[in-house]
Amino acid sequence: MESVTIMGAGVMGGTLLSALVRAGHDRGALVVCDRDTRRAQELADEHFVRAAGPAEAATNADVVVLAVKPQDMNSLLTELTGHLAPAALVISIAAGITTDYLEQRLPEGTSVVRVMPNTPALVDQAMSVMSPGRHCTDEHLEQAERLLTTFGKVVVLDEKHLDAVTALSGSGPAYIFYVVEAMIEAGVLLGLPRSTATELAVQTLYGAATMIRQTGEHPTVLREQVSSPGGTSVAALRELEDHKVRAAFLTAIEAAARRSRELSAGN
Repeated sequence: MESVTIMGAGVMGGTLLSALVRAGHDRGALVVCDRDTRRAQELADEHFVRAAGPAEAATNADVVVLAVKPQDMNSLLTELTGHLAPAALVISIAAGITTDYLEQRLPEGTSVVRVMPNTPALVDQAMSVMSPGRHCTDEHLEQAERLLTTFGKVVVLDEKHLDAVTALSGSGPAYIFYVVEAMIEAGVLLGLPRSTATELAVQTLYGAATMIRQTGEHPTVLREQVSSPGGTSVAALRELEDHKVRAAFLTAIEAAARRSRELSAGN
């Protein structure tokens, strides 16, 4: 079984490690490292895998996952110089770090895949988008996809789309949590116990998302099925339109994409 080193013991690094363990990956082939060595050891102990420093962890690894903060990437890549195996695959899940940035700092010919996952990876429901670098082979892309499907769905897109992906699915859970939070508060305002309002809102969200996926219908069609003429849903939707909620979402997601481009340019 391929050896996998995860550089970074934060949320996404820990999530990937946990997902690989749940999927039955050989624990002896998993290594985790972090600049906070205590955190790395805690994560290693939790999952019964090995912790090591960057150079040791990268040596002979088939796959090296870069899950560090963007501002820590340059120093990490410097530490990896001379320690990566020639055939190793490097997967980066660091926001704003381009494949070109990585390829310029890694040995010539290194296979690189840039990935934008999202936090539902914590419950194996991530939406991850992969973009291969110039030297990435089909075999390496398949290898990356196998690893990422351990915690959700994966699609492959050209890297030029990654800012839009970051804005839509990368930051998307925050928008959904924001809407559900507002629905819960509305339920409480109308007299429901908070626990009941939470259960109603969460199950409604889950059910609606499941309908979109399983029916294959466009959301507009499904919305119209709920919106009886002169009914309660139409009254509510009228208020949302009057308050320009749709336009606010478009503007918000455009702002997220713009910020993603700024971060990439800064790196």
